Parts: sequence; C-alpha cells; structure tokens
Amino acid sequence: MAPIDTSKKPIVWVLGGPGSGKGTQCEKIIAKYGFTHLSTGDLLRAEVKSGSDRAKCLTAIMERGELVPNDVVLDLLKEAIMARAEESKGFLIDGYPREKSQGIAFEKSIAPVTVIIYFEASSDTLTKRLLGRAASSGRADDNEDTIKLRLKTFLQNNDLVLAQYPEKLKRINAEDSVDSIFSQVQQILDPLVAA
Repeated sequence: MAPIDTSKKPIVWVLGGPGSGKGTQCEKIIAKYGFTHLSTGDLLRAEVKSGSDRAKCLTAIMERGELVPNDVVLDLLKEAIMARAEESKGFLIDGYPREKSQGIAFEKSIAPVTVIIYFEASSDTLTKRLLGRAASSGRADDNEDTIKLRLKTFLQNNDLVLAQYPEKLKRINAEDSVDSIFSQVQQILDPLVAA
C-alpha cells in the first residue's frame, strides 16, 4: 500500500472534550472542503455489523466492557483511509488519538498528521452542554457525576497527546459561537487546500 501524500491530502486530527462541538464543526468542514470524516466509533460499529471474523472478536471484547485494542482500531483507520485515498481531498480523524501511544502508532503505520485542531472549552462549559444534551437525549451516561469522570479521563490523556505535537497543534476557543469557531477553523484549513 502506498503511503498518503499529505501535501495533497491533509490529515487532520480533530480533538476536544465531550461537548466541545467537534461533530458540528466536522459537518461544516466536510461541507466546505469535501474531506472524508472518519470516527473510530463509527468504524467499529460498522465492522461489528459486517459480521466478519474480526467483528465476532470485537463483539466479544465490547460485551465484556473492555476497550478494543489499539492495533485493531489502527487497522480499521488504515483500511478506511486507503479505501478512500484516491477520491478524498483530505481526512478528518475525529476523536483520535485518545492517548499518546495511539498518535505515535498512527504516524508510523499510516502517515504523519498535517495539523491537530483542538476545540478547547472549560470543564464548566462542557458540563453545561452535556447536561443540556442529556435533557433532550435521555442518555444515561449524561449525568453530572459521569460527565465529571469522562472529562477528567479525557483531559489527563489529551494533555499528553497535545504535548507531543506543539508545532502541529492549533487551539480554537470552543466557547465562541458556531460561526466564529468555524471562521477560526477556515484560517487553519484554507492554506492547506490552497495549493
């Protein structure tokens, strides 16, 4: 398999805590730039539905409440990127890497990341947004205690990921309005696709 030429097809890691607006901004990026959006959660769910041998193994792991091994997640990402490498204008990798070792493995086996967009918001803001979402979604994991644990875990791991890419990291204030945030995103992405 040929490696991806990231000078022509940027690879963008989209990071931010739960409730930071990653999903909303990814939709806007896809609409404007035509990038391929890859979420590890979506890839895992699609693989489980496929009924493959790997799907049976994944189902067993998830039913035990365990995390899917990094190498399996990386294989799914690599396959998805390679399958779309010809027609894609770039890749948005949503919510990955979640820990330092995942970033290192991604760059070794797929391609170097072009830029990391980190949607930064205070824990208070994220908690309020998630509680607001809980009121309409009825999700059992959107209660204040669970949210605090999710945020703590995210921040501990995320700081280690961000620390290893100071030159590629672009922080965006995710406390702003959706349009103001997207205008900051465009300032980052426009130069990458202008070539």
